[in-house]
Amino acid sequence: MPYVNIKITKEGATKEQKAELIKGVTELLQKTLNKNPATTVVVIDEVDMDNWGIGGEVVTELRKRQV
Repeated sequence: MPYVNIKITKEGATKEQKAELIKGVTELLQKTLNKNPATTVVVIDEVDMDNWGIGGEVVTELRKRQV
């Protein structure tokens, strides 16, 4: 039973986008590793940008500079 945990920043991914991720990952595991989709678990965690850091900096601050 494969278990996949996807972590993304909480920036408004839609229900449809998350469903597409779940479907796509499940299909990839079936195609690549011959895993049974019925027993494949995919979890998406949305992390607040204040709780996500890259290169020693909080993503909230990085995003402000990218605008």
